[in-house]
Amino acid sequence: MVQVTDQNFETTVGASTQLVLLDFWATWCAPCKMLKPLVEQLAVEYEGRVVVAELDVDANPITASKFGVLSIPSLILFQGGKPAERIVGYKPKAYLKQKIDAVL
Repeated sequence: MVQVTDQNFETTVGASTQLVLLDFWATWCAPCKMLKPLVEQLAVEYEGRVVVAELDVDANPITASKFGVLSIPSLILFQGGKPAERIVGYKPKAYLKQKIDAVL
């Protein structure tokens, strides 16, 4: 899973030609910890089609603020460097796959 920071956002997400699923999370967030294994499974299942990445909102507040991330976990699907879909809160894997497939 790609680690995204305020410093590398443009080169990792903004410049990506592939769809990017970016997981906004924090170490103290229990629902984030529950979601992490699902996101890791999605990274394997969509390998080669979707870049799966994560961003710690406490360590990277500029990017989180730029995209209006007010509650976590938040997942944003980026297409061509722009947000295409937003998923807020813990959601089941089937729901996440449905959202990804709709944008693919």
